[in-house]
Order: sequence, then C-alpha cells, then structure tokens
Amino acid sequence: MTESSWHDTPAPADPIRDDPSTAGTRVRCPGRAAEALETGRLRLVITGLLLALGFLVVAGRLVDVSLLRGEAQPGRLVAATVDATPAGRADITDRNGVLLATSLPTASLYADPAMVLDAEEAADRLATVLPDINRAAVTAALRADRRFVWLRRGLSPRQQDRINRLGIPGLQFQNEQRRFYPGGSLTAHIIGYTDIDGRGIAGIEQRFDEVLRNRREPLALSIDLRVQQLVREELQASIDDFRAVGGAGIVLDARTGELVAMVSLPDFNPYLRGEVPEEQRFNRTAQGAYELGSVFKIFNTAMALDSGATSLSDGYDATHPIRVGRFVINDFHPEARWLTVPEIFMHSSNIGSVHMALDVGTERQQEYLRRFGLLQPSPVELPEVAWPLAPSPWREVNTMTISFGHGLAVTPVQLTSGVGAMVNGGRLVPATLLRRQSDEPAAGVRVVSERTSDAMRRLLRLVVEHGTGGNADVEGYLVGGKTGTAEKSRGSGYARDALISSFVAAFPMDRPQYVVFAMLDEPHGNARTYGYATGGWVAAPVVGRIVERLGPMVGIAPVDETDPTVQARVALDALPGASQLASFAER
Repeated sequence: MTESSWHDTPAPADPIRDDPSTAGTRVRCPGRAAEALETGRLRLVITGLLLALGFLVVAGRLVDVSLLRGEAQPGRLVAATVDATPAGRADITDRNGVLLATSLPTASLYADPAMVLDAEEAADRLATVLPDINRAAVTAALRADRRFVWLRRGLSPRQQDRINRLGIPGLQFQNEQRRFYPGGSLTAHIIGYTDIDGRGIAGIEQRFDEVLRNRREPLALSIDLRVQQLVREELQASIDDFRAVGGAGIVLDARTGELVAMVSLPDFNPYLRGEVPEEQRFNRTAQGAYELGSVFKIFNTAMALDSGATSLSDGYDATHPIRVGRFVINDFHPEARWLTVPEIFMHSSNIGSVHMALDVGTERQQEYLRRFGLLQPSPVELPEVAWPLAPSPWREVNTMTISFGHGLAVTPVQLTSGVGAMVNGGRLVPATLLRRQSDEPAAGVRVVSERTSDAMRRLLRLVVEHGTGGNADVEGYLVGGKTGTAEKSRGSGYARDALISSFVAAFPMDRPQYVVFAMLDEPHGNARTYGYATGGWVAAPVVGRIVERLGPMVGIAPVDETDPTVQARVALDALPGASQLASFAER
C-alpha cells in the first residue's frame, strides 16, 4: 500500500463519539457501571447489619446490667442502684401494738475502685455530702486493688440522691434494710440492737434473732410503753435529785409474770451503741446482781412462817446486838426490846430477822430461796442475765447475814418475781418479756401456802402504814412494801459511803395486781431527807409516785381505805388464826 492510499482510507464511524450532543461527557461501558452499583449496595447492607448488631449488643448489655446482674460495669458515669434487699425482719411491738423495732429500706454506698478515675477527687466530692467521712481512708479504699469496697452503709434518701447527682464513676448503691427503734433509749436495754448486717447482737433482738428472721407477724412484748415512760421519768428525777450513779425500775404483773416496765439508767441511744460506754449499756435490772438489804426480809419472814419455825404471835429478843466472831449485827434504829414477828418486819430489825433465820436453819433456808427463784438465773428472755452470787460454802454465819439481805446478791428482776409469789397467793410465775395470750393468772409453781401469802400481804401493808415505807403510801391504792438499804461490796469489805437503796411494793394489797420496784445506786442524801439516803427516803417516794400515776393508767380505781370490808382484807389484826399458819414444807 502506498502512502497516498493510507491517508485516503476513511476511519470507521463511532456514532457516540461523533455525536455532537455527547461532547464533554465522560462515558463508561455498560458492564463496568453495573458492577459498581452492585458493590455500593453490598457495602450499605454490611454497614447496616454491623450497626444493628452493635445496637443489639448495647441493648443486651444494658439489660444484663440493670435487670439481671447489677454488677459494677466499666465506663458508668453515675452511681447505679442494685437491689439486694434481704428478707424482712419481723417487727417488735409493746403489749398494745406500739412499734418498738422495725426494718425500713435504705441504701448503702459501695465502689468498684477499678472504675474510679481519680480517687482523691472522688473522696473530696463525697465529703461535700458526707462531711464526717475519713477522706484518707476513703481515698485508700478507692485505690485498693479490689473490685468492691464499702464506703457508707445506711444512707438517708437525701444523701443517696445528692451522691448520685455527683456523677462519680465507679460508685453504686445497694438496697438494704436497716433496723429502726422508735422507742430510742427508752427501750434500748430490752430491745437491744442488730449489727450492720441485721443480726441481733443484744437484748430481744439477739434472744429471738432466728424467730424474727423467719416470721412475718410482729413479736409482741409484755412491756407497756406508757408505763415504761412514767417509770423512767420518776426514776430519773430521783437519780438527779439524789445524785445517784444509776438506778433500776420494774413493774411486774404479779398474776401473769409479765414485765410491764423494765428500766435501767443510765440508758443509751441504740443507734450510737458503738460510742456508748459500757456503764450505759449495762442492764441493771437483769445483768446487775446486788445485795439488796432489808427487802430480803420479805423472804426470810415468809419462809419462817411457812415452815412453821415461827408464827405471827411469836417474838424474839432484840435487846442486844448479835456478835459473830469479830463482827457485830445490830439494828439501824434499835428498839432494844422484845419484838413480835410483825414488829420485827415493820421496824426492819436485823437482830430479830437473824433469830428467825436460825430457827429455819441453813438447809431449809437454801431450799426456800431456791424455790423463790433466787439461787438460779432469772428465766427472763434476755441474753444479758446474771447468775446470783451465793456463798460457798454456805455456813451458819451466811444464814444469818442473808436473813437481812447481805451475803447473797440477786438481780432486781429475780427479787421482783419472788415478791410477786409472796403476794399472789403463793405461786412463783416465771418473769417474762413476752405478752401472754390470756390475761388469766398463770398457774405457776406453789412456793408458799395461800395462808402465808395472805399474812405477807398484811405485813407489807403494815410497813407502809406504820413502818419504814410510809413515803410510798398513796391514798386509795392500799400500797404495801418493804425498804432495803445495803452497803456496796468493795474488795474484801463494804463501802459505807456507797449504798444500794431500794423499795419494793405491791398494790392494791387486798387483791394484788402489780409489783413495783425502784433502786438507786449510790444516792446521796439532801436537806429534804435530813442527809439520809436509805431506801425509805430515796426509793419509797419513787414507788409512791409510780403507783399514783400507774393506777389510773391501768384502770385500777382507788378505794375507801376505812371501809370495814377493805380493812378485813388488809389489816393484820383482822387475820383469823394468825398464829396457826400451816407449813407448806411439811405438806
């Protein structure tokens, strides 16, 4: 082919390229365009699936955290709440249904230190809500190589809300229950308290810990909160008046053995128990064993009459003190003459009481005291119950001193329960802090005859009418009782300037329902008592004021004490055949 022929041959026509309307337009072939569209669509589907899967993972994690596990999770910016509330603990009420202990929901604060960004800053911010926290200790806890540390138990709702608003990472709340005591210090020695985890560690809370954990209905106590309050008020007033270091007060239903009031002072705030001195947590009514002095002459006289060792018409020579080795037994206010049994009791003669005890004898004395519940711990439902302190060996000299309340130490609740048996017809009913199902008198165990019990009621009334218990007399309520004053034992001897002064009474003496006991620990006399701090001066007035307020509260109407029918039931000279009391011991 020649050069001219190359240039003269026309090129093949391209309809698209040569079309003037397509000038300036980028054109691809149809196969490559379809391939590009398919690739884009696939990428969009994959991206959508990945996003959906991500949302599913996040949603599942939220469900796991908030509903199922409730554990500390990484990256949380505010405190979460975990519901770990334990099964409820039953309420405790008084005999009238007044709430004494209950459980309420509360929140506790904990942290996952691994999630805390700045421990020191977190501690500083927490201190703005909880100013009493130890910042150094909290900082150290938040830096600990652990995944769980407690920061504060038992927050108030306001504290929980304010902490949550701080937005500190790694902090969480756990829902719990906290024990609350509406009676506060008024019932602290009875109810006791629980630890931070809700386990009973004192009082009724400890004694019935398992019961309270497994029951839903309230546990009803025998205590009447109204009576508890009035006993505390009167006892505290007397402690303040006579500058005593403490005191105890008891009201016992002589027919059922129920403790209607049981007060130990000083008392304490159960919420601050860890900061309360041992002296305040000590329960004087059940945990303290004391030599209570002449109130013991109630038992000495009862056993002498009931055993047949003596009678109300008998008497003893109280002219001279009794010398035992290097010791001398004398009377506080000596009559220095021959005294009848009622006079020995009325004038509280130690000398006469010793003669009566010697007639009873050591062996029978022990037998009777055991019957009266004075040689073994009280069965009252508290873990804090003391053993009585009895002599060993028990010699004749112990028989003599125990007759007037020295040498044998018992708790106030033991004494009160024993006195209940002396006035209720002669049956010992175990003291209880649980409300009985029936108001009917409990059967109890016979410890003296009904006749001995009748004689003791009349003798107790005699003491208040004409003897050392006059300051406990309340018009219309036929109070009968006995004074007691004893020096506190210290080391190998007794402290003459440290007294236990007490008074125990029952009323109304024609049909005794309640036994009332009051004791002051180391009282000091004042001008009104002429410097005396004995039971008749400092404790008897407390009992009188309690009876005066208690009678109307429990529905006991006053009576006309001059009524011959009433006199026949309480006057000693109206007791027929007084010298012929039968011996229960020989029956």
